Amino acid sequence: MPLPRPFFERPTLQVARDLLGQRLVRRETSGKRTSGWITETEAYIGPQDLACHARAGRTVRNAAMWGAAGHAYVYFTYGMHWCLNLVTQADGFPAAVLLRGLLAAEGRSRMLRRRRMPAESVGLLNGPAKLCQALGIDGSLDGHDLCRSGARLWVEPWLDLPDSAVTLGPRVGLNKVPEPWKSLPWRFRVSPLLLANCDD
Repeated sequence: MPLPRPFFERPTLQVARDLLGQRLVRRETSGKRTSGWITETEAYIGPQDLACHARAGRTVRNAAMWGAAGHAYVYFTYGMHWCLNLVTQADGFPAAVLLRGLLAAEGRSRMLRRRRMPAESVGLLNGPAKLCQALGIDGSLDGHDLCRSGARLWVEPWLDLPDSAVTLGPRVGLNKVPEPWKSLPWRFRVSPLLLANCDD
């Protein structure tokens, strides 16, 4: 069962932290599930956040971010990669959580095939572009409702993590973003090893 919309309607920092340990699920066209436990997130909050795509106002590219919480905001970057964000807070306020890392749960062989990696490889899902490639997430899922019945992409509740398991730090790749936005501790991480040792 997908996480309900009220989960995503909360403050973005809270959503980003609480997404750790939950399971992102992609339903394949074959009906099979490909999924991973969320290990790393980043929060982007409003036009005043100079690291956020909303800083330039509403555009065709970022329109999903301005919509209702619980939808996917999928964007293309560097001319080659897709990245997945989960929209948060109130309809009309642009905020979202970027998913930066997963731990493979279901469909690992399909993930490896999409990433063209051998079975013994490490680093399968440790980046926003990598996880999108591995789960087959692209622009066709931009604006997708993660909370509706029959969704092709959603987040399932799995594990409540204690604060002691969560690491905070600055967001990644913001070299041209001025302070204080560059150094805000809006990146949340949990060790994949910790999740791997938990019972499903």
